[in-house]
Amino acid sequence: MLAELLKAHDEELRTGSELDRATDITRIGPLWLGRYAERGFVTYQGLEGATGADLDRLIQAAIEHFVADPALVSFEWKTRGHDAPADLGEHLVAAGLVEEDPETVMIGETAVLAVAGAAPARVVIRRAGETGDLPGDVRAFGVLHRGVFGPDSPNMDAQLLAALMADPTTNELWLAEADSRVVSAGRLVGVPGGRFAGLFGGATDPACRHEGIYRALTAARARSALAMGAELVYAECTQFSRPILERAGLMAVTTTTPYVWRRQPC
Repeated sequence: MLAELLKAHDEELRTGSELDRATDITRIGPLWLGRYAERGFVTYQGLEGATGADLDRLIQAAIEHFVADPALVSFEWKTRGHDAPADLGEHLVAAGLVEEDPETVMIGETAVLAVAGAAPARVVIRRAGETGDLPGDVRAFGVLHRGVFGPDSPNMDAQLLAALMADPTTNELWLAEADSRVVSAGRLVGVPGGRFAGLFGGATDPACRHEGIYRALTAARARSALAMGAELVYAECTQFSRPILERAGLMAVTTTTPYVWRRQPC
């Protein structure tokens, strides 16, 4: 089962699927390079055996592509733990990219994840925009997210709002509120033409953890994913959400580590 899920991950969730909402896409050898406003993204299914100096040249080509655009402030090179070569991270760091915290890629059946206990009585779980104030819901999500992940977490409110408005049928934001305050939230994004939907941006106020709120929020997103026709869901999760998703029936199939290049101020 694990091998089948990893195969599905590589075939259905990489390259074009990851760049579905990019404003432009460029190919350099095996690399797919996309742009989202001021940020870039690099993905691939494999590096065609590139190692050593050949790998360094491929990395440098990606850097030069993004450096040439003065409006772009950073880009992420997305690695997976099961990919070759094993020393890719060392080459990326040597080229000036910064390694960030790894996450675990979890995959499971949507129907299994959709079954959950109820949230605490004081908590209301709803889709963002249901009350008629989508911009306000997005701002509340941003406040929660930056509060959980720190003030250096980028403010992506405008980009998220635009994405939710552009494609509301496959791009959703879900909120858990207690006493009219957002205490947990996460996104649901359907993958066009495939069996998957992705769970992204999960965050819970530390004061409200261990109450089943995130689990109930995740189940609500899974039920919506079922309505989209998604048979499988995946998440790239932190140490906080991994145990919850494992208990819900998702399996860890690999890891992903971002390496980030940032333009230095003049």
